[in-house]
Amino acid sequence: MGDSAYSFSLTTFSRTGKLLQIEYALNAVANGRTALGIAATDGVVIATDKKFGSALVEGEGVSKVEKVTDGSGFVYAGVGPDYRVLVRKARKSAQAYFREYRETKPVGQLVKSTASVMQEYTQSGGVRPFGVSLLVAGMDGDGVPRLFQVDPSGAYFGWKATAIGKGYVNAKNFLEKRFQEDMELEDAIHTALLTLREGFEGEMNGHNIEVGVVSKSDGKFRLLTPEQIQDYLDEAN
Repeated sequence: MGDSAYSFSLTTFSRTGKLLQIEYALNAVANGRTALGIAATDGVVIATDKKFGSALVEGEGVSKVEKVTDGSGFVYAGVGPDYRVLVRKARKSAQAYFREYRETKPVGQLVKSTASVMQEYTQSGGVRPFGVSLLVAGMDGDGVPRLFQVDPSGAYFGWKATAIGKGYVNAKNFLEKRFQEDMELEDAIHTALLTLREGFEGEMNGHNIEVGVVSKSDGKFRLLTPEQIQDYLDEAN
């Protein structure tokens, strides 16, 4: 009897020590649109491809980069509805923290609580893992810009720069060549757009790319407008 006999059970390990539903969730992530993040000396940028399958789709109401607290934001690759659930849970968790301590939840704690939610869905009957990986950008309690990745298993990692989704291998290779320890936020934004362009089908513009940044100067997370993104793309050209 091979591993396939265990593939429909979330809570049962296969004979080789794997939880196959988590591996299938990672396949869903790998089929998603590319998303990436870069931690600079003075901030963090996260960006993603927001290209639609049809020109008839009304894209104004669709957002893949979400502000979670004043100082942090999420982007994802994978199953969109699962992402909405995690964003809602993270916002509720951040509000509960604010009510108790009267300060914004540091990004490190936000990541841990979100990862705990994802881990619960790998160990409970009658549920399935979340089919998303997250990139989380924000300011930690010590004022240092941080970038984290959270996977469907509930594992989380800190990164200087990384990519998830379709084409993540090529994107990571590109980032490894371009990343510098002393990179500033403006350079990081340009590098993020150049990396997305490497695997982008068609022409990039301010409406089919989403970019979120958190700056060390004010500690606030914000989404760039389509006009601001277009300006960065024009500069790169």
